[in-house]
Amino acid sequence: MNLAHRWHVRLALLLLLATLLFGLLAGLAYMYPAIGQAIAFKKLRPAHVSAALFWIITGASAAVVHHRTEAFRLPRPTRSHAAFVAIWAGSIVAILVAYALNRFGGREYWEFPPLLGVPVLVAWLLFMVDHFRAWRHRPADPPLYVWMWTTGVVFFLITFLEQNLWQIPWFRNTYMRELTVQWKSNGAMVGAWNQMIYGSALYLMTRIGGDDGIARGPKAFAFWFLGLSNLMFNWGHHIYSAPTAGWIRHTAYAISMAEWVLLIDIIRGFKAKLAENRRLGHLTTYRFLVTAELWVFLNLALALLMSFPFLNRYTHGTHVTVAHAMGTTVGINTMILLGSLSWMLRIDQAGAARRWMERGRLLAVYSLLVFWVALIVAGLIKGWRMTALGITDHTRLMAPVDPVLQVFVVAGFGVAAGLAMAALPLLAASFKPLPAVVPVPERPAATTVERP
Repeated sequence: MNLAHRWHVRLALLLLLATLLFGLLAGLAYMYPAIGQAIAFKKLRPAHVSAALFWIITGASAAVVHHRTEAFRLPRPTRSHAAFVAIWAGSIVAILVAYALNRFGGREYWEFPPLLGVPVLVAWLLFMVDHFRAWRHRPADPPLYVWMWTTGVVFFLITFLEQNLWQIPWFRNTYMRELTVQWKSNGAMVGAWNQMIYGSALYLMTRIGGDDGIARGPKAFAFWFLGLSNLMFNWGHHIYSAPTAGWIRHTAYAISMAEWVLLIDIIRGFKAKLAENRRLGHLTTYRFLVTAELWVFLNLALALLMSFPFLNRYTHGTHVTVAHAMGTTVGINTMILLGSLSWMLRIDQAGAARRWMERGRLLAVYSLLVFWVALIVAGLIKGWRMTALGITDHTRLMAPVDPVLQVFVVAGFGVAAGLAMAALPLLAASFKPLPAVVPVPERPAATTVERP
């Protein structure tokens, strides 16, 4: 791991910690007006959202660089990667400073001034240059995770450009056209970074299990095409409320239902991994991956329910949507990325750090479950009162919702504390020399695998 990649990892972890801090302050400012007067919610919310998005993207790209280097055996540092890290970090700092100075101007999830999107774009183009230089050294028969990394890298660029189409007058002059494109692109971007993150999870499973077969063969690539289809089309639940063409909604709905196939496979895989827990349970990376699989099951079930139009009319734009986003961001993406970073920094060889991470993982998981359920309950209450009862007065509307949100804020402290307990040992490890080997069991007995 060269210096540029160490700073890539450190930036990701610092963004995770910033996300937790901004999220806690935003929750307090929202629930308690006195705190909100001292710390403006309108600044904290976009800072929290942007920090979370950049944590996911930065962590995903750091995972791609490291695992790709292992898979392709490319020890040489590249200038394009170092330039990406420098420009990417500078762009994020500029965005957070803009929020602090009340400088906005973007759109949902990307509320910073549009001009700051230019260095973000330049940085990602440099990352793509670095990726495709490495691509030339791929294996002759690349496993699935290589294709997933590349799909994610390319589609992030496409969806980022799509999110900025509102700057063209033809899109901006029609509210519904601009809104539909925004909702569609935001949904598709999630699919882009999921390709990078899930590809890294698949790579880790091949290394831990010692079986490259799960990343090869017709079944594996069939799921990749399903994931790719969902990336491009499974944004339908974002636009049920928009008066778009019927065939768009129906196509997206059909693709959403195709995820039932993935759900069945997840259940079977989850049971199999429970059976393996005795053999692999000591691996920090493995534990985070298993945690992510649990949240895939829970969150996919919620996403599928949200895809039904008659339910979506009560849930769209409520706290149920936030629960879906948080379940994905924290329960799935963050858990996979923490597992991936544990592998990169070989945390399994650091006893005290491993114990702190395990305690943090358990605290985060249990707190997140309360957090997630509280958001769903709050959203259903709000959606029913707003849609079915027609209540428009905000005070009356939120009267039974606010007590549930207080539970949500308290659970949020538990989530933040647990994730911080996992992130801080990793951040400390990024400043230390890495051990030469990491223990990885093989069937039937444990052994060690040398790391390049």
